[in-house]
Amino acid sequence: MKTTRRKTSARPAPPSRELVDLRARLADTLETLRAIRTGEVDTVVVAGKQGPQVFTLQGAEHAYRVLIESMNEGALTLTVDKTILYANQCFAKMVKCPLEQVTGSSFRRFISAEDRLLLRPLIKRADKSGSKIQMLLNASDGSQMPVQISIRLLAKNGFKHAPVGLVVTDMTEARRNEEMLRALTHRVVQVQETERGRVALELHDDITQLLIAVLFRSQALADKLSAHDGPAKKEAMKLREMLGQAAKEVERISRNLRPSVLDQLGLVAVLRDTSTEFAHRTGVPVKLACVQLVARLPADTELALYRILQEALKNVEKHARASHVTVQLTQQGAFIQLAINDDGVGFVHPAKRKGKGGLGLLGMRERATYVGGTLKIKSVRRAGTEIEVLIPLLPMALMASR
Repeated sequence: MKTTRRKTSARPAPPSRELVDLRARLADTLETLRAIRTGEVDTVVVAGKQGPQVFTLQGAEHAYRVLIESMNEGALTLTVDKTILYANQCFAKMVKCPLEQVTGSSFRRFISAEDRLLLRPLIKRADKSGSKIQMLLNASDGSQMPVQISIRLLAKNGFKHAPVGLVVTDMTEARRNEEMLRALTHRVVQVQETERGRVALELHDDITQLLIAVLFRSQALADKLSAHDGPAKKEAMKLREMLGQAAKEVERISRNLRPSVLDQLGLVAVLRDTSTEFAHRTGVPVKLACVQLVARLPADTELALYRILQEALKNVEKHARASHVTVQLTQQGAFIQLAINDDGVGFVHPAKRKGKGGLGLLGMRERATYVGGTLKIKSVRRAGTEIEVLIPLLPMALMASR
């Protein structure tokens, strides 16, 4: 008798109750996210430690959602603890992260610890008028993007604390344009200094020498005149004196165009020479206090600081009506600082003059920017003016000064 065995296939075990529940919750979540994105809902209830909370996007009608999603800027809504309630696709692309991983996460993950310290007080003080700050946005792949963040407080709409709206603008192109403009400014300054050096050399080698030759000839002419030629001799002496003054003035202009003492002796020497010449010529005393520099600063930095002092003293001479000027050169950590103070009449900032004047101040600011520094101007009517220049030291110069 022949017997046969019936082959039986192993049936899969039924899914566990936990797995079924998990799949159902995932499906609900995906459906909720889809509904939020398509504008079918504008309110979400989230369970938390303090009980259910209702989150509503102000003006969250479908047309509003379409507008936000079509923006070329990132848009966010944050809770008071920086949790992202809403983000548009543009912001998700900025941080190179899927939108579902952005929503519900903390905004802190996308900025550095230093920027968090800067952003925190702005969010705390946020109001409907808004505020702005520039910082770096950290993407999920480790890259960074320069952005400007506009902060505005939104309506409470039932919240205990009003949510905060952020608009994140990509500043990459703006930074690129700034760099191109700065490079152009650098080139203009270089050409300008080259031309100044050429003119200074021609004044010194040609005009000054010619004036000195004429001065000697006039002196020889005056010596040949006798006492009987009183009026003529007196006129010759006056001519000699005028030629001497003209030679000194041309020499001064040549020295200001390109001071040889700057190339030969350095920044402190040229600051002292310029301050002394200004005091002797104008009668306004200048108190100079300079830190002892162990090493020479970069040539561009020395030239920028000299030009800024030169322009500041020119403004004092023309406009300030000051009786005292103070010039201080100090080192503040990794920065070199030049401070120029006068006790003159002060002035109205150029931005408030409706476009009148201010080219000298603009030139000083460009000089500071040219070497990576900043320039601050504080002026009070009848209380004087303070100009502060802060320029970072290069690593080599910083190490040499220690």
